[in-house]
Amino acid sequence: MKHSLPIPLLGFAAYSGTGKTTLLEALLPKLTEAGLRIGMLKHAHHNFDVDKEGKDSYRLRKAGASQMLIASRNRYALMTETPEAESEFDYLLGRFDCDKLDVVLVEGCKNIAFPKIELHREAIAKPWLYPNDDNIIAIASDSQLSDTLLPQMDINDLDAIAHFVIEYVKSNAQSTKTKSEAACCDTLSPAFLSVEQGQEKILSLVHPVEEIEACPVESAYGRVLAKDVISPVNVPQYTNSAMDGYAIRGDDLDRNCYQVVAEVLAGHAYDKPLQVGEAVKIMTGAPTPVNADTVVMREQASQQGDNVTFGEAKIKIGQNVRQAGEDLAIGSEVFSQGKRISSPEMGMIASLGYADCQVFRALKVAVFSTGDEVQAPGTKQKSNSIYDSNRYTLIGLLESLGCEILDFGIIEDNEDLMIKALEDASAQADVVLTSGGVSVGDADYIKLALDKLGQIDFWRINMRPGRPLAFGQISGKPFFGLPGNPVAVMVSFINFVEPALRKMQGEQNWQPLKVNAVATENLRSRQGRTEFSRGVYQLDSNGQLTVRTTGKQGSGILRSMSEANCLIEISPAVDTVKVGESVTIIPLQGRI
Repeated sequence: MKHSLPIPLLGFAAYSGTGKTTLLEALLPKLTEAGLRIGMLKHAHHNFDVDKEGKDSYRLRKAGASQMLIASRNRYALMTETPEAESEFDYLLGRFDCDKLDVVLVEGCKNIAFPKIELHREAIAKPWLYPNDDNIIAIASDSQLSDTLLPQMDINDLDAIAHFVIEYVKSNAQSTKTKSEAACCDTLSPAFLSVEQGQEKILSLVHPVEEIEACPVESAYGRVLAKDVISPVNVPQYTNSAMDGYAIRGDDLDRNCYQVVAEVLAGHAYDKPLQVGEAVKIMTGAPTPVNADTVVMREQASQQGDNVTFGEAKIKIGQNVRQAGEDLAIGSEVFSQGKRISSPEMGMIASLGYADCQVFRALKVAVFSTGDEVQAPGTKQKSNSIYDSNRYTLIGLLESLGCEILDFGIIEDNEDLMIKALEDASAQADVVLTSGGVSVGDADYIKLALDKLGQIDFWRINMRPGRPLAFGQISGKPFFGLPGNPVAVMVSFINFVEPALRKMQGEQNWQPLKVNAVATENLRSRQGRTEFSRGVYQLDSNGQLTVRTTGKQGSGILRSMSEANCLIEISPAVDTVKVGESVTIIPLQGRI
């Protein structure tokens, strides 16, 4: 039941209709009279406004202010719009000024892991929470239970509830401070990191390659631009028709009939200025003649011989004409350095007349597996051995990122051979990548070799799967030692290796896509760590994005990754996501 506050935290959990707000409204005066300084967090399942309609702050917020701070002599309030996603629990707790508080009370948030008093009324006819929530520390009810050792109070006895809260704050104030100090020390230690801390630490220690090369546009897919792409031409290069029709003058719209003086196909032109009373039959993409600034679509026209009429068509000056340079003007920036090239970029660069583009050279990544028990596929399996799968998984992941792969195969458990392999790998590659032998307490030869060759930290990451991670430098080259379990390898790669490789390739401002989906099954996690489950998302009949797991989530079940199209990410503050609740997913298409 960890939380991020340096003061005690206590919730009041109950189903709607139990009277949480009414009870707290009567309880708070008793707590303040006892000298407690109280912060209050209330979670609402619906939209709400904290200022009245018509008030200045309401009007300004509705006009578009994403953050609205209103202040007077007596108080101030900051209202923040969160249309993208609901704020994380720990983030909300971080808004409190704990130096001026003794306790934070929470109304709601019953699915988040922190200490709570369960409120229960028999008349509501709802199930009890405490049998399925280890975070319930006491019960306030209008009925007595005989099957629990939890402290029980009468829900109508406010003095008893107040006494419990006061004693809870007293007994937890010092222990919370001690835990907070320990957590601060733990945060500074590289042995126990959150996912975000591990990512930030790694990204701060890797740098883009410097070498640049010219790459033919047809071979540029997946490469990263090393220089800005500047347009050498106007796009469109000339004013042209946006559809098949008839080009006329915008200052000559009042006549009933026009004389068709030419027909212009794409790739050709009418080189005479268009005169009053004249029209040119024109195809999509063909240049409009001088003086012609309006095109009437063919479906609205009727041509008889050399004459064309437009009936009752409502014609506006400039319609259906694309001006030269309206998409891009000469000298304008098309793509910036650090942009990863995909098929639309290839087409755009080619449309500007470029045959090649300047890109960062391909990143070289050395991969090998270790261990006497690891055996190459295609050979007869020996007793007490396993076929090497992680190296092939990593090769596929690296290929999807456009890396140049140096495959060093399988290195047996021999310290001299291991040292030689690591030395050769770091000499030839930009990054060295392996799996297995990085758990705390392992006595693998790779650890012994790493100790002699480089500066390597062996971390424990607050996540599952993928807790062990080694990262450091060998001969100035980044080294990643991933866990040995097949699924943990992939989850660790996605979270730590991929962001680092993208930065080293020169890609800028990359962030993994994360979206919210509604859970169609209950999801559980251990509070205090980030949980990644393999999932399948889809749109339901109402167009709502939903997600379910692939089933059993053991870190050795490699098939679950092939069945998944996303990872389900449960934050450290949440221990339960129930059916119908929102959860974060990370789509995997194009990443594995």
